[in-house]
Amino acid sequence: MNSLVLLLGGLVFFVIAYATYGGYLAKKWGIDPARKTPAHTLRDDIDYAPADAKVILGHHFSSIAGAGPITGPIFAAVFGWLPVYLWIVLGSIFIGGVHDAGSLLASIRHDGKSIGEIIKTNISPRAKTIFNWYAWLTITLVVAAFTDICATSFAFDAAKPDMITGAQAGTASVLFVVLAMLFGFLVYRKNAPLAVASVAGVALLAFCIWFGYTFPVMRFSKLAWQAILIVYIALASILPVWLLLQPRDYLCSFLLYAMMAGALVGIVITRPNMEIPAFAGFVAPNKQTLFPFLFVTVACGAISGFHSLVSSGTTSKQVNREHPDVKLIGYGGMLIEGLLAIVALVAVGYVAGQKGAPAQIFASGVSFFMSSFGIPVAVGKVFVILAYSAFALTSLDTATRIGRYIMQEIGTVKTPSGDKKTFASNIYVATVLTIGFSVLLLVYGYAKIWPIFGSANQLLAALALLAVTGWVMKQGKKSWETVLPLVFMFAVTFTALFLLVRTNVVGEKHNYVLAAIGVVLFGLAVLQIVEGVRVLFLKKKA
Repeated sequence: MNSLVLLLGGLVFFVIAYATYGGYLAKKWGIDPARKTPAHTLRDDIDYAPADAKVILGHHFSSIAGAGPITGPIFAAVFGWLPVYLWIVLGSIFIGGVHDAGSLLASIRHDGKSIGEIIKTNISPRAKTIFNWYAWLTITLVVAAFTDICATSFAFDAAKPDMITGAQAGTASVLFVVLAMLFGFLVYRKNAPLAVASVAGVALLAFCIWFGYTFPVMRFSKLAWQAILIVYIALASILPVWLLLQPRDYLCSFLLYAMMAGALVGIVITRPNMEIPAFAGFVAPNKQTLFPFLFVTVACGAISGFHSLVSSGTTSKQVNREHPDVKLIGYGGMLIEGLLAIVALVAVGYVAGQKGAPAQIFASGVSFFMSSFGIPVAVGKVFVILAYSAFALTSLDTATRIGRYIMQEIGTVKTPSGDKKTFASNIYVATVLTIGFSVLLLVYGYAKIWPIFGSANQLLAALALLAVTGWVMKQGKKSWETVLPLVFMFAVTFTALFLLVRTNVVGEKHNYVLAAIGVVLFGLAVLQIVEGVRVLFLKKKA
């Protein structure tokens, strides 16, 4: 199969879906361009701050993308390119896009609060408590994992002085942070025109890349980078969103756009054939079966629970107006990520058999595509790895801020006389608790429990779809658009958790801690489903 057919086919499907199904969802959910969003009604210029839709799309896309849509399809390609491609296209259109846009709009209608608060309002306070603790624990695992991933990407080994890719990426990333703060100050405090600031920002972004590539001065060990990153995410969690998080994500999104554009043009020119089989069988070499593990492994390329936390965490607090912003950012952002996942699939399809980490495989494929229009392969590889690590860092700082939001909600207790704030609701305490627990996981070795993250993340998506379903049904509307995806995702995650628990109890290598976590996650999800059915269906019939 020629990869150009897959790429153009996916692009056509996504454009049609955006215009038709995305429009249908917007109409059914009652998106209102005149309705004020929380960014205006609750504006504090710390967490709530309205911004142009293009800026928020950049922030949102950068945050949800990270390394997921690249890593997932590359790992899932062991089942063959056809099932992966079909799941990316159909999953993005009918499940991931619905999940992301629904989470975003539901959060906007609930004062920019988290999925947990939506569950509380539309299902029950008990369901909210279950979800918030589940989401917070999942977020701390994300923070621990991406801290390690970023530190590993940036680390310099003095014993291997010729290997400076990490130092190059680390140097450029630090410069990105300084540039982002300058951009935010000029746009939001000095009223610099966004178009002019964007052109200047992209030019300076290119300078940062050139400087990092030419003068990789940040030659620190992995441990030193872990310490630097912990300080950075603490600041990113509490600084005003317009000063760091929003502009950094917006500017970094141009990196990903450039990388995607280069890959797309290169694929059009080279038109490589897929060297991996269309279908490799229902059982992969690692003994995992196509169902459910294909749908868990692809993750962000089709649907990811982390997206709901971003939609209802940082993004919903910055949306300027419901229409057309929600459709563009929520539904459109997922389709763009689906396109990136197709590029990753084409990359692994071209370099079939190459060993190495997903970032290296992806960089090899994309750098070859870009060499077709004059970019040297060596330069292309450094650029792709830099973009990959930059987006891992974006997911890291966004996840930390979301973890802080969730802990603040956990620390706010509803009483008859009003909200009672405990010490955990304090912005600084919530940040310390989130980062502190993540550091404990980092020290313990997050990799020991990371195998369960895929299932936990997709179970989070199913729970978010349950929340959106509850919100839609409370308005007296049927919600087959969310009910069918949530039933499918619960089937996927329950099967994956059962198999994971069984493997770690009776398999060759026992991991009782991992098995126990799987049982807990399974139990929490069952409680959530029972509560949802009781409130949304049984009470309604009674």
